[in-house]
Amino acid sequence: MLSPTAKKAAVASKAAPSRGVGEVRIIGGQWKRTRLPVADRPGLRPTPDRVRETLFNWVGQDLTGWQCLDAFAGTGALGFEAASRGAAQVLMNESDAGLATQLKSIAVKLQAANVKIQRGDGVGVLRQCAPGSMHLLFIDPPFEGDLFAPALAAAAKAVADDGFIYLESPTAWSEEALAPLGLALHRHLKAGAVHAHLLRKI
Repeated sequence: MLSPTAKKAAVASKAAPSRGVGEVRIIGGQWKRTRLPVADRPGLRPTPDRVRETLFNWVGQDLTGWQCLDAFAGTGALGFEAASRGAAQVLMNESDAGLATQLKSIAVKLQAANVKIQRGDGVGVLRQCAPGSMHLLFIDPPFEGDLFAPALAAAAKAVADDGFIYLESPTAWSEEALAPLGLALHRHLKAGAVHAHLLRKI
């Protein structure tokens, strides 16, 4: 028989919502329907299926030959989605050691030869990219931080003239805010509390 304290704990555990989604699925390409685990981490937000589907409708389903960078990889949903659709190379960077290890395990399981996982600072990795070398960059930093402007400034230099930058943020970025960074808004979508932007170089 449970004590009153234990009963309260049991009720609380049932009532408390889980911070983790549990898993998300790759929605297109060779690894379609593959499940990706979502760790219970504060601020970890896998890009919703609807948003990822829209994103790849915008940029195209076939990324054969593309060089991609997922600077704040998290669950890897964006990076693995690009790799699944034929990208030549996807560099996935994650600052959290546990998440980086998880991403490496997934890449091994998928035998993803076109995926490279590393642990490091997202803005720093963006700044290390050769100018104009990336066809698609994913910028999805922690919403509570102040990484958006420096990440976008670095991405604007790294993106190819015909490439794209995907930005996920809690607020919409206007043309006026993007122009000083050398970027223009190509597409925008609001899904719940998330604003998804597809940007291009001016």
